Amino acid sequence: MAEIVLYDTAGSIIRSLSSLALQEIGVLWGFKNELRKLGDTVSTIQAVLLDSEEKQAHNHAIKDWLRKLKDAMYDADDLLDDYSTQLLRRQLMTRDKKMAKQVRIFFSKSNQLVYGFKMGHRIKAVRARLDEIAIDRIKFGFNEHTTATQFEHVKRQDTHSFVHGEDVIGREDDKESIKKLLFDPNMNEKNVSIIPIVGIGGQGKTTLAQYVYNDEEVRRHFDLRMWACVSDPFDVKTIIVKLIESATKERPKSLEMDPLQSELRAKIDGKRYLLVLDDVWNENHGTWSNLEKLLVGGLRGSKVLITTRSEKIAEITGTISPYPLRGLSESSSWNLFKKMAFKNGEEPNNPKLVEIGREIIQKCAQVPLAIRSIGSLLYFKNSEDDWLYFKNHDLYKITQQENDIFPILKLSYDHLPSHLKQCFAFCSLFPKDYEIEMKVLIQLWIAQGFLHSSYGNRHLEDIGHEYFMDLLWRSFFQDVQRDIVGEIGKCKMHDLIHDLAQSVAGEECTILYPDREKVDGRTRHVAFHSSDSLPDIPALLPKPNKIRTLLLRIPILPGLDDVFNWNNSVLELNKPVFNTLISSFKCLRALNLSRSNIQKVPNSIGKLEHLRFLDLSRNEDIKLLPASITKLQNLQTLRLEFCRGLKELPEETGNLISLRHLGLEGCDSLTHMPHGLGKLITLQTLSLYILGKKKSFLSKPKGGLGELDGLDELRGDLLIKGLEHSRYSPSKAKAANLERKQHLQWLMLEWDPEPSDESDKAIANDEQLLQNLRPHLNLKLLSIAGYAGVRLSSWVSSLSNLTSIIISDCKWLQHIPPLDRFPFLERLFLTNLNELEYISNDGSDVSSSPLKFLALANLPKLRGWLKTRETDHLPLFPSFPSLSFLSIQNCPMMSLTTPSSPSPLSDLSKLKYLYLLELEQLEYLPLEWLQNLTSLETLGIFDCRKMRISISPLFQHLTSLENLTILRCKELTSNENEDGAHGLGPTRFGHLSIIGVPNLVSLPRELRDVTTLQGLQIMVCPSLVSLPEWISDLTSLQELEVVNCPKLISLPEGMRRLTSLHHLTIAECPCLEERCEQGTGEDWPKIAHVPNFRKGGDGNLKEWIASRIRQYLEEASTFPYGRFLRQSDLSKARILTIQLKLWHTWI
Repeated sequence: MAEIVLYDTAGSIIRSLSSLALQEIGVLWGFKNELRKLGDTVSTIQAVLLDSEEKQAHNHAIKDWLRKLKDAMYDADDLLDDYSTQLLRRQLMTRDKKMAKQVRIFFSKSNQLVYGFKMGHRIKAVRARLDEIAIDRIKFGFNEHTTATQFEHVKRQDTHSFVHGEDVIGREDDKESIKKLLFDPNMNEKNVSIIPIVGIGGQGKTTLAQYVYNDEEVRRHFDLRMWACVSDPFDVKTIIVKLIESATKERPKSLEMDPLQSELRAKIDGKRYLLVLDDVWNENHGTWSNLEKLLVGGLRGSKVLITTRSEKIAEITGTISPYPLRGLSESSSWNLFKKMAFKNGEEPNNPKLVEIGREIIQKCAQVPLAIRSIGSLLYFKNSEDDWLYFKNHDLYKITQQENDIFPILKLSYDHLPSHLKQCFAFCSLFPKDYEIEMKVLIQLWIAQGFLHSSYGNRHLEDIGHEYFMDLLWRSFFQDVQRDIVGEIGKCKMHDLIHDLAQSVAGEECTILYPDREKVDGRTRHVAFHSSDSLPDIPALLPKPNKIRTLLLRIPILPGLDDVFNWNNSVLELNKPVFNTLISSFKCLRALNLSRSNIQKVPNSIGKLEHLRFLDLSRNEDIKLLPASITKLQNLQTLRLEFCRGLKELPEETGNLISLRHLGLEGCDSLTHMPHGLGKLITLQTLSLYILGKKKSFLSKPKGGLGELDGLDELRGDLLIKGLEHSRYSPSKAKAANLERKQHLQWLMLEWDPEPSDESDKAIANDEQLLQNLRPHLNLKLLSIAGYAGVRLSSWVSSLSNLTSIIISDCKWLQHIPPLDRFPFLERLFLTNLNELEYISNDGSDVSSSPLKFLALANLPKLRGWLKTRETDHLPLFPSFPSLSFLSIQNCPMMSLTTPSSPSPLSDLSKLKYLYLLELEQLEYLPLEWLQNLTSLETLGIFDCRKMRISISPLFQHLTSLENLTILRCKELTSNENEDGAHGLGPTRFGHLSIIGVPNLVSLPRELRDVTTLQGLQIMVCPSLVSLPEWISDLTSLQELEVVNCPKLISLPEGMRRLTSLHHLTIAECPCLEERCEQGTGEDWPKIAHVPNFRKGGDGNLKEWIASRIRQYLEEASTFPYGRFLRQSDLSKARILTIQLKLWHTWI
């Protein structure tokens, strides 16, 4: 990686030296000529770096030359960064009038001479080193290249169209899916459809294409089949020659372009053909179009099948969505491994060898080519010792030696443009299977100077997003998670891709573990991963003063950021250790101290002059930040998320003139914003802005809404809290100028509803205040909480780009804007609105509404959707053709079971999730409801105390039902005519949970025919006396939990025949627990075959039961809110309260 880093570092140095600001300071301090000479030397060296990349692989002297050069280049870059820091200080001093004295002292003649002499000496020393290294370049005979090549071309062996069907394992389903696409004649309006298959290298794209190409049905379906391995470069003439050869089995007579294209068109015109273009790398749309134009002459139903590693190529070429090829299943992976590693593909009799083999294939990450490669090697190793040695010692080396799988993955890297190579290699600092936050990764790239703009008006974040997407398109990232507005939040790297990143990063990036010995002195980027100890990190690094990145305490396992468990660390970064780190790592650009149990940040933090990225998030004991932190003029990102004890930001936070991202989500104790925050005009992230109480005469000045005026670069989400403090000066809200902030996507406005001011003046002032907070029309999510007005502002209806609206705790609100004003609205959540009677007053047409999620909670006066005459019979909800989630909680005035025409739920045929909570008025589920819910997959009924639920109509009409949870309902009834139950039931019904049904005596007979049931939970059913003998018919049952059913005294004989049952729990059933005592209980023989059995008395069982019940309740109360209301601490606490109120009843 050294040569790539060097090329970009040289470019960074040249750009810095050519900046007008640096030239001005060179004149001011008397070393302009030295700066020019330094630039000439760096330019001379940069010209040969690309050639050195090609030659260094086989020449150790060149490698050593590059290492020396890298050290010198980094020192030059650090030196120029010192100058840039001085410029920033000068800019800060001249900005603030109160610093005029410091400015005069700083720029006095004597001070300039001293500083200029010192810096001039340092420049000469660095230039002398580089001159000496530059002279050495001559003996290597490098050629000069002025521009970076896009990639180093490595020719891949040509593929062919044939494969034996028996050689393909685990791709039968994929083949059938591709065949369906091939056989569809009406895929699009064009005669020729293009189907891309996308996957990482070694995944089996070519094999799958071969498998389909040689299928007998495919042969008969198409008049003509052609195959061409495209690889790179993408040369249209070469491809045409290959296609003609494939179609005619003969070499074209002429290799001129015109006769070639005529011959190709003659072969395909009037035929329904199949063309496979294997291993496509070309991302130039124009080049692709030149080939596509020659392929349009086929009959309707002709298909072009493309294999590629790049989703970007798939988007350019495909006429339909790409087909993503995933890894093999666990069983298929083992079957393939057996075939390659064992004689005749038969599993050996040695169980230990099988165990080792299964552990080995975990390393292969379900990639067929990796499995084949390793299996082939092990075929010639017969003993357990050989296999164990391979697993423990050679398995890692196999990738390092680039045996089979690695060159294919490396090929993807070699094709990267140079600017992406170091960005990708940097990702090796994250642990495997880590959920990488896209925005944080881009911020780290910016901090290291990996990104630069050719155009002055482009944000580096936008360029970083392009870099990220480019790597994603090329399959270097996977498992993308998106937020509520569709933006990418997190991703992962495939394990083999991570191995590749570590390999290409080499000595540049290092992961430190507690037992690791000293690392290479040339390392610049370090990550420390541990959950229990903090070593003497400076002692492990020979040159800690050269380190640019230090990431401490990145969790090894994903998911540690769960909203209910913030502080997972047992590390403690005390003050002496902290001071040692700072004094040792003077060149740090990025420092991550998240979850380090820091109680106090020392003043020495201000000495890290080069620091661009500082992560102090999730240190809950930090109460204040030192004033010295505001001396970090280079700081671009300051992450303080979930520092719950943080009370205020430093008074001079406005001095952080380079700050672009200030993360404050979850800082619950913050009381106000500092005055002067509005000076940070480059700020793009400000997730939280708190308005403090009215200041007293002696208190420090606090930031008001006017501080937001100049922050027009804000993007992402913004939560403004404490608006009740501006209630009596609503005109000042205009100063925020939210309407100018065109990049904001989420806006959350919160008044504290307790204690509330119910006066007419408060209502009028809140309405004026909200009117003055009008945002830009680009807004996608709007949340309003605690507002005291009766109506929302008129501007709400003008936000036509909204996809989500959340309105909560608005006690006097009586009107909701017409939904037809929001053509993109997908989510609507209305909670705790005491005065709302109807959602619509004008009968607006929502028949084409894209609404997908609707949640109504704690609306005591809500009667229905549309206000109309009582004699009219209208549905409870209008027809939402796309609605897939509906949750109704504690709406006592809604007439849910009143006869109406049409049905109370109208047309909800797309509904997949339905949750009914705390609906005391609901006594049964009307048949009219059930008849409309043909797509319903999940039904949750919680705390509807009067409801009697009959299983028979549920199963009869809810044919798509997969999950049913019933919690605290009066009765669960069954069809008394057992014969009438046969043949009923959804075809995919998999899980049933019955909790707190006091009158349940036996399981509904309708379950007998549900052979797909995999999970059954029965909890807190005091009247249940027996489990039926027909339970043996539930042949797919894998998990059974019976908790707190004291009258249940024995198990049926049918339990013996539940051969799929893997998990059985019996707790708080005294008689049954005694009968199930291992080895001695009367019912033990019936369950002895179950591998995982736990019963009352086992350790921590009560907590486990609590977690199970909590899981069900969180599913209902959190699902509709959690992912986007988590931005709001008030809302988050409110939802958690709902959960605790429900589940604590049972514990």
